[in-house]
Amino acid sequence: MRFVGIDPGKNGGVALLDNGNAHAWKMPETEKDTQDLFEELALGDKVFCLIEEVHAMPGQGVVSMFSFGRNYGMLRAMLVANYIPFETVTPQTWQREYGLTNRQWSKTVKKNHHKARAQELFPHIKMTHALADALLIAEYGRRNSK
Repeated sequence: MRFVGIDPGKNGGVALLDNGNAHAWKMPETEKDTQDLFEELALGDKVFCLIEEVHAMPGQGVVSMFSFGRNYGMLRAMLVANYIPFETVTPQTWQREYGLTNRQWSKTVKKNHHKARAQELFPHIKMTHALADALLIAEYGRRNSK
């Protein structure tokens, strides 16, 4: 079984765990590039995806939330179009798996903890903030698959 993790958003990423190998991509910039990536992910053995469940956040502008929501819907539609089964997972759920739920951390400290944890699990990948959460989401899916 292959596991895909998606951290939606323009600064997010897509990760694939495939028989002990891990691959990760920064979120593609265009819809065509995203479709090309999802077509590749759909090839081969069985695949299952977890996409982070998102919602509006206080302080975000109307335009940015509209763009984010449109991108999130596009990602879900491309999963469906490529016959990739998926479920959503809340940030709190997958972050709990790794002890990353400290509410007192600043956003920067929190992101650095995520990156460090992903680097521990995937030392062969040149880790970036864009890839870290996608890899952790994919690993959460692998660990909790039935």
